[in-house]
Amino acid sequence: MLQPKYFFLTLFIGLIFSCKNQESQQISKVETISKTEVTNEIHQEAFIPSPEFKSYWYSGKAEITSYKLEQARYGELRDGTAVLIYVTEDFLPEKQVKADNYNKSNTPVLKLNATKNFNTGIYPYAIMQSTFYPVANTQHALKVTCSVQEWCGQVYSQLNNRAQFEIESHSYFESEGDQDFNLDKTILENELWTQLRIDPTSLPTGTFEMIPSFEFIRLKHIDLKAYEAKAELNKGSYKITYPELNRTLTINFNSNFPYNITDWEETYKDGFGKTAEILTTKAIKLNSINSAYWSKNSNSDEVLRETLQLN
Repeated sequence: MLQPKYFFLTLFIGLIFSCKNQESQQISKVETISKTEVTNEIHQEAFIPSPEFKSYWYSGKAEITSYKLEQARYGELRDGTAVLIYVTEDFLPEKQVKADNYNKSNTPVLKLNATKNFNTGIYPYAIMQSTFYPVANTQHALKVTCSVQEWCGQVYSQLNNRAQFEIESHSYFESEGDQDFNLDKTILENELWTQLRIDPTSLPTGTFEMIPSFEFIRLKHIDLKAYEAKAELNKGSYKITYPELNRTLTINFNSNFPYNITDWEETYKDGFGKTAEILTTKAIKLNSINSAYWSKNSNSDEVLRETLQLN
């Protein structure tokens, strides 16, 4: 039988090793979590902006490009316009909003505001999607939003990139209503339009899981989740196919910096019942300007809309 002093010494040593073991397990757990989070982001080295990139994207102006739009809706093609507005901003990753002031802890993003306007018979449609994508090109988009307005009502979706993708969704449809849920991180179709402008060679190719554009999800009333996708990158062209959704998207762009998007096509079955058929939405570039548009808000500035052929 152990003497009392040896008993307590043995107990003390056991406690030390027990604590060390727990600490080791905790460290191992933290390392495991970190590795899991990393696998949910994009595997590649951080993008280092070139002098050319900085001169173009950090000039204090946005790039605004207008497009002639043929939009599939309710089994018919509708004439309209689309606009892509790209601009760099400082983003607060915790608050998930644009920063009011510069700070070293801010995340530089390339933001895309993509708009569409077209009529369906008597009533108009207005669609806007916003994507905040880190210039470093090593993470998924930090935030994605989408709103659709027409005379029947409006719908809104928002994704926040935190530990998981946090989804908030609102709709006037009973079957969709208000939703709040999380998804595992995966590639977002919305982010590819900004990733392309930073470095098209970094675009994902092959077969993988991807969340389709929030616009498509809303217009087709399908679940907001990842679907199998196949993508191929050729010189000046990026094509995505969703076998389950019977949908393809092809984005054509200038293969030289700043990789301007010249046009795109999106093909899928549109309409309801007997009127449903395979249609192709098309957008063809009209014009492009670089402007600090937020300061161009007087009546005299409407001439810029004429330049973009939006009147």
